[in-house]
Amino acid sequence: MIKKLLPKQAANARDRLKSALVASAGTLMRAHKSPDEAFGELFLEVQARKIYQDGKTFVDLIPRKRARELLKEYEVIKHDPNFDLREFVNRHFYEFTPQSHDQAPVPRAKTARQHVRNLWGTLERRNRINRGSLIALPHKYIVPGGRFAEQFYWDSYFVMLGLAADRYWDIVAGMMKNYAYMIRKWGYIPTANRTYLLSRSQPPFLSHMVKLLASERGRLRTMTEYLPALVGEYTFWMKGRTRIASDPDHRAYARLVQMPSGAILNRYYDNKTTPRPESQREDIEVAEIADSDNRDKLFLDLRAAAESGWDFSSRWFRDPHEIQSIHTTDIVPIDLNCLLYHLEMTLAEAYDLLKQPLLRRKFIKRAEVRAEAIRRYMWDPRGKFFHDYDFRLGKRTPALTLAAVFPLYVRIATPEQAQAVAERLERDFLQDAGLVTTLVHNGQQWDWPNGWAPLQWVAIEGLRNYGHHELADRIKIRWLRACEKVYDRHGKMIEKYNVLRAGDLGGGGEYQLQDGFGWTNGVYAALKDEERG
Repeated sequence: MIKKLLPKQAANARDRLKSALVASAGTLMRAHKSPDEAFGELFLEVQARKIYQDGKTFVDLIPRKRARELLKEYEVIKHDPNFDLREFVNRHFYEFTPQSHDQAPVPRAKTARQHVRNLWGTLERRNRINRGSLIALPHKYIVPGGRFAEQFYWDSYFVMLGLAADRYWDIVAGMMKNYAYMIRKWGYIPTANRTYLLSRSQPPFLSHMVKLLASERGRLRTMTEYLPALVGEYTFWMKGRTRIASDPDHRAYARLVQMPSGAILNRYYDNKTTPRPESQREDIEVAEIADSDNRDKLFLDLRAAAESGWDFSSRWFRDPHEIQSIHTTDIVPIDLNCLLYHLEMTLAEAYDLLKQPLLRRKFIKRAEVRAEAIRRYMWDPRGKFFHDYDFRLGKRTPALTLAAVFPLYVRIATPEQAQAVAERLERDFLQDAGLVTTLVHNGQQWDWPNGWAPLQWVAIEGLRNYGHHELADRIKIRWLRACEKVYDRHGKMIEKYNVLRAGDLGGGGEYQLQDGFGWTNGVYAALKDEERG
């Protein structure tokens, strides 16, 4: 006799079935075109005339008709002297507002920590249908908040730290399954599940996510489940390895760069050379003031900086105060290569667990070659600090940035290098409210005076790896105080902070300061809960 399912059990069964359908059928379905490709002249007009102050608003709207039908109407009506573009857009597009947006505002909690715990439900999304530029995913996910209503790649690792602290392992697992799905569907993890973000990825934190989930569900089980995803991630970043190694006249291809020693390292890149749809206006404005006729290269460099997550920062500029001097694709970034070292070592660990010694040795060797190249080309023995490397000029870039903590984070710095980095952090980067991102004040959001949660985490963990616990604790205490003072004054967690003084808000960049905010919540919760341990 078959037992009748209880309502909750039946709902869970239906939910699992729907997720399974998306996971299986979704890999075969093509995503909609990016809004700039789908709407052509209409898209250009909307963005150029600032129908919305934030260019991301329009590309996130959902059309009420098929693009072809909508464009036909636009072609006819646009010549009418009384044509109102804003009215046309408002009539034919709408905003996707999931149920969580309709909930009552989260009441103010007594503490910032309780506020973070209360926010997970507000930031949770489920979208199993393609809606305009938003691409369906099989499982629930957490969004950063504010203007960011998608599952962003590198944000998610720091979000997961907070979810783990609050024991929401089911959501962590669901987000991981979404990433495995993305790799099956596209062969890589895009910046986020938006059609206009499919040409680029973000800092590859997948191996860190796998390690985090393995801490709860076991190494063998987790590594086995996500080994195909890890391999897919590595294949994406190393695409063209054979080609570049066999062609001495080409030092770079896609996301690969061959160093003078023959070692192959990586750079940020993008598969398109047009303005970013979500920042169309801003990219065109940069091109108009740039002293260059090569707009394709300029747009590629802007897009590559967006893939880095540091959009924008003086670390990508020839002139640290001028965004039009951007040359991201000439740079071999320290953080990217440290993350790929970690990916290689994680693959080696997975193959060791699966009793595959030849594959284990293969990835250990690749990791060792990468680590040696990082120490050789990115360490400045005079300044005693890690830098990015400009492979066009054949020398390190002068930029002093918090990216220098990544060799400590993945444990490839020597003890002497770690000591020197710690001393420089304490002397130049540590402020009243945490670590400042760079020492250049130019109005860009990834520069002075802003501090960002993910970089505080990487620095703290990196310093701990080398026994610099006192400095790590000072950074932690100051960062927590910054988050708490802003919460006390404004009742919210925010995307970035002015670290010169605890309680001050961050600023700069292309858009208004966002609150929510995913990775701040995650890092804050993980660090705050250490005090209980």
